[in-house]
Amino acid sequence: MAEVVAREINERTGRETHELVLGHLQRGGGPNAYDRLLALRFGAAAVRLVEEGKFGTMVALDPPDVLAVPLADAIARTKTVPVDGDEVQTARAMGICMGD
Repeated sequence: MAEVVAREINERTGRETHELVLGHLQRGGGPNAYDRLLALRFGAAAVRLVEEGKFGTMVALDPPDVLAVPLADAIARTKTVPVDGDEVQTARAMGICMGD
């Protein structure tokens, strides 16, 4: 999609454009062993769900288990992060804008 958008910008504006697809390093660093193992577990669980015909579900980590969660349950309510919680405070301390 990035290539299509870049081409459209070039054609409509005459400006030279380049697309860039962000990889792991630009998004937050390379995956560690935990990330790789979790991705394998999620992928294998997703394949099992397809084999079992369990569509309309997603995989989720409920340590130590990977579960099938119905999509309706996953979106049934808004899940928030406490503004005064450690995650937000740490992000702010690192200079990350939280949109407020």
